[in-house]
Amino acid sequence: NDIEFIMSYYYNKMEYIRFSSSLGKYVGYNEIGVKQAAVWNKDPSELAAMKAQKETYCKHNVDID
Repeated sequence: NDIEFIMSYYYNKMEYIRFSSSLGKYVGYNEIGVKQAAVWNKDPSELAAMKAQKETYCKHNVDID
């Protein structure tokens, strides 16, 4: 339960959008990121795919360690 999956997107060394499994949605950090986050947050298949990454990637690797 203490595991969090974060997927960040950068352009010119600046983070503009991030998915956080604890929030369960994308968050934008500038004008372009906010617009893109709104589009991705409206797509249930995109959110479901990203939420599944916590189970697929994080929990699998924690069990190995």
